[in-house]
Amino acid sequence: MATLQKKLAEQIPQYREKIKSFAKEHGDKEISKVTVGQFLGGLRGVMGLLCDTSVVEPDKGLIIRGYPLLEIKDKWPEEIFFCLLTGEFPDAEAKKALQMDLDKRSYVPEYVWDVLMAMPEDSHPMAMLNTAILVLERESVFRKMYSEGMTKDQYWIPALEDSLSILAKIPSIAAGVYRIRYGHGDVIPWTMGLDLGANYANMLGIPDPTGEFAELMRLYLTFHCDHEGGNVSAYTCFTVASALSDPYYSASAGLNGLAGPLHGLANQECLNWILELMEKFGGVPTEEEIDKNTRETLAAGQVVPGYGHAVLRATDPRFAGFLEFGKQHIPDDPVFMTVARVFDVVPKVLKEFPKIKNPWPNVDAGSGSLLYHYGLREFEYYTVLFSVSRVMGMMAQLILHRGIGTAINRPKSLDFNRLSGLV
Repeated sequence: MATLQKKLAEQIPQYREKIKSFAKEHGDKEISKVTVGQFLGGLRGVMGLLCDTSVVEPDKGLIIRGYPLLEIKDKWPEEIFFCLLTGEFPDAEAKKALQMDLDKRSYVPEYVWDVLMAMPEDSHPMAMLNTAILVLERESVFRKMYSEGMTKDQYWIPALEDSLSILAKIPSIAAGVYRIRYGHGDVIPWTMGLDLGANYANMLGIPDPTGEFAELMRLYLTFHCDHEGGNVSAYTCFTVASALSDPYYSASAGLNGLAGPLHGLANQECLNWILELMEKFGGVPTEEEIDKNTRETLAAGQVVPGYGHAVLRATDPRFAGFLEFGKQHIPDDPVFMTVARVFDVVPKVLKEFPKIKNPWPNVDAGSGSLLYHYGLREFEYYTVLFSVSRVMGMMAQLILHRGIGTAINRPKSLDFNRLSGLV
């Protein structure tokens, strides 16, 4: 049986040798240039990272290991993680083995709950989640093996161990944060035999008589798992890990980046806009009302939340997937109806403005309405949901970089006087 561990043990030496040979043959060749605008604008578009787990194509959206997202949307999160690492989906035996492995690793030590319970009642749920991961660092296999001494070609092995433990524990921690922070009762334990998505849904304690919420959680975890290597959370995790910080330090750091308003908070801002729109018009607005409101928003120098993307130049397939889910399960929900109607109107208006490069919705335009319908209405918590998913991509990238021995991340910086002298 090709378990995840066995599959990586076969692939990583070959991958390492391929990268080593490629660097030796092509090390002096130039692949990217940087303009002053890019230099001062967050290095957007500058190619400077190796990331095999996923790519974002402007006209297609997220592609995971060569698979367009909507073609694999019915895969479970465990299968997605396996694919992120290996480029293949597990067979039934390997999938079961991975699920059993996660079951064994799922226990969250009591000291973690003690820390979370001791935090102030008004602590942000992201601060609670990231603190818990950092507290768990004492469990790091990588740190222990590094202290005892190991060769560089072994680094990926304890990195995988730590990453699997984080992946197994973070749904329990995230669900526990939800119940503790918002007073929803005792922490609900992990259920052996349930998949990651269903377990997370169950531990949140939100009523789910039809199983639709568990289905949504599987979809949510899959859709947010990865987005190339240059987004803030993945790049922060990569940078911290490049110093050989163990996966607990690296994951916590990456998710601290995800907590920023320009990265992980967008879905709650989009949902707020939808609810304000409904309040303004006393219910689901007409297409004419949405058209008028959109034009007023743009005239005031504001943007329509959830529309536009730094890379995409088409409808985000993640939005399309969530829209399909909503039409199938909650077509008559007023908030979802508003989201769908906004999608019918806003791109047409935005296309009239030549300066707007992408009039299409991104993932955040619709995901919040689905969460809202099923009763998860604590907006501050939405970034925690994002985090449970994004850990998969961050850890997959970390393991692969440990496998090939990527160097510490250390770009050159310039002061303004020197920059001025170069142009």
